[in-house]
Amino acid sequence: MPEDSPRALLSDDRPADRITFAGLVAARADDDRTGLKFEDRCWTWREIVAEARLRAGLARDLRKPGPWHVGLFLENTPEHLFWLLGAALAGATVIGVNPTRRGSELAGDINFTDCQLLVTETGRQDLLDGLALDCRDRVLVTDSDAYATTLAETAPLGSEAGAVPPETYFSLIFTSGTTSAPKAVICSQARLGRIALQQRQRRDLGPDDVFYVVMPMFHSNAIMAGIAPAVASGGCVVLRRRFSASAFLPDVRRHGVTFFNYVGKPLNYILAVPERPDDADNPLRIAFGNEAAERDIEEFARRFGCTVIDSYGSSEGEVRLNRVPGTPRGSLGVSEAGTVVVDPETLEECPRAEFDEAGALLNAEQAIGEIVNTVGAAAFEGYYKNPEATAARIRGGWVWSGDLAYRDAQGFWYFAGRNSDWLRVDGENFAAAPVERLLARFEAFTDVAVYAVPDAEVGDQVMAAVVLADGRAFDAEAFADFLGRQPDLGTKWVPRYVRIMAELPRTATSKVVKRPLRDEAWHTPDPVFVRHGATLAYTALTPDSTA
Repeated sequence: MPEDSPRALLSDDRPADRITFAGLVAARADDDRTGLKFEDRCWTWREIVAEARLRAGLARDLRKPGPWHVGLFLENTPEHLFWLLGAALAGATVIGVNPTRRGSELAGDINFTDCQLLVTETGRQDLLDGLALDCRDRVLVTDSDAYATTLAETAPLGSEAGAVPPETYFSLIFTSGTTSAPKAVICSQARLGRIALQQRQRRDLGPDDVFYVVMPMFHSNAIMAGIAPAVASGGCVVLRRRFSASAFLPDVRRHGVTFFNYVGKPLNYILAVPERPDDADNPLRIAFGNEAAERDIEEFARRFGCTVIDSYGSSEGEVRLNRVPGTPRGSLGVSEAGTVVVDPETLEECPRAEFDEAGALLNAEQAIGEIVNTVGAAAFEGYYKNPEATAARIRGGWVWSGDLAYRDAQGFWYFAGRNSDWLRVDGENFAAAPVERLLARFEAFTDVAVYAVPDAEVGDQVMAAVVLADGRAFDAEAFADFLGRQPDLGTKWVPRYVRIMAELPRTATSKVVKRPLRDEAWHTPDPVFVRHGATLAYTALTPDSTA
C-alpha cells in the first residue's frame, strides 16, 4: 500500500501535516458500513461519499473567480453533512452561517466571509428576505424542485480529482463579533485532519462507535468533536435536526450511541428530565465537550454510567486544558507544556494561587492572569481578513487567549473570566456593542451598557444597565414589545436583567467602566428587572424573588 494512500492515512496515528480532512473523507469511499442515520433513513459511508462528490461537482460547476467560499445555512440534516464533506473533497471553504444572527448582522457575516454560494432550505429563507447579500443571485434551496433538477443534471467530482493541498482553508469559524471586522478563525484541511486523528486516538474511537451529533453544525464543536472523529474512525453519525433533552436517552438506546459531543448547557438540560432507575442501562461510553457545570459533569456520569470529558480549548487551536484523574472540583484540569498564566503588564508568569482553610482565594490580584501559550503560535492559522485581531492574539511570539485563569500549587487550572468584552450564552459568543446599539433604539433609554453576568448553571447571561431619559419610567411591557419588533435581535441577545441607573460609571475619558457593573450584577439597590424563561416579560426583582 503506498504510504500516502487514503487507506494509509486511516491507519496512521501520527498527526502529520500531509494528512488532510479531504483525504480522510475520500478513504471512506469503499466503506460499506453504516455511516449516517437520520430519522428513519440510513446511508453507508460509500453512499455518503458519493453524495458528497455530487455536491462537490455542483460547487465546481458554480464556482466563479474569487475566494471559493460556500456558506451553509442549514439545519442538522444529511444535506448539511453531504455539503460539508463535498466542500472538503472539492477544496472549497465552508462558512457555517449562524441562524441565531439576524438582519444586518447576518448579512454582514455572509458578505464578510466572501460567500460566493449560499446553500439553505425553505425553513430559513425568510431570515434572508430583504438582506443585502453579495451572493443574492447564487442561493441554492435544497428542498426545492429546482435544486433537485440541478443536482440530477450534475456530474459528480470524480475520485481521480487531484489531492487537496494541506494548507487549503477548510472552514472559517466565527468566534464572536467585534465593533469592527468580525473574527473568523481559519481552519485548514491539515488542521482538521490532525484534529480528527488525535480525537480518534485519544478517545480510543473505532468503527463500532456511534456519534450523536445534535450540536448545530455551524459550530466548531459539531465539526471538530463529532463529525471529524467519526470520519477518521469510520463510526456512524447519528444526526438530529435540533437538540432535545427528552429525546436524548431514547435516541441513545435506539441508535446504540457511544459518543456524544456537547458545548454549554446540554448536560444540564438532559439532567432536568426526570430520572428513572434504569437510566444507566444504555450504550453511551463518552460525553465529550466543554463549559459544563461541575455538578452536571459528576451527575451526568453517575446517572448515565459513562465518562464525561469536559475540556477547555480555543477555536483557534493553540490553547487546551484537559481534566485528568484527580482533577479537583471546579478545576479545568492541567495544561500542555508552554501554557502559563501571565500578568499582561509585567509579562511575568503569575504566582500560584493561595487558599484559606475554607478554599477562598487569598491572592487573586497576584495569581489571576491571562492564559498564554508561549510555544504554540505556529498552531494558530489566523483570522480571516482581520490582521489587527491576529496581531492582538499573537504578541511577542506568544498566543494570548483573552481568558483569565489561575493555577494552584499542584498545577490545576481554574477559569477566572474573560479579558475582553464578550458574552457567551448557551455556547454562543457575541460582542456587547451590537446589543448595545440595538437597545439604544428604545426611546426611553439615553445610555446603555451590556455585559455578562454569571449564569446559574454555566456560561453567561446578558445584563443591561440603562439610563432613562428625563421624566421617563421603565415600562416593562413597552420594552418587551420593542424587543419583539426588532428584526435583527439575535436569539441569544435578549437581556435577562435590566438595571436602571442614574448614570453609568465612566472613566475620565468618558469610557464606560463595566467591571463594577459585572461585579455587582443584580446585587444592587438600583431597580432591576428580570426576565424568567423564554418569554419577553420583565418583572421587578425584589429581595424576596429569585434571580
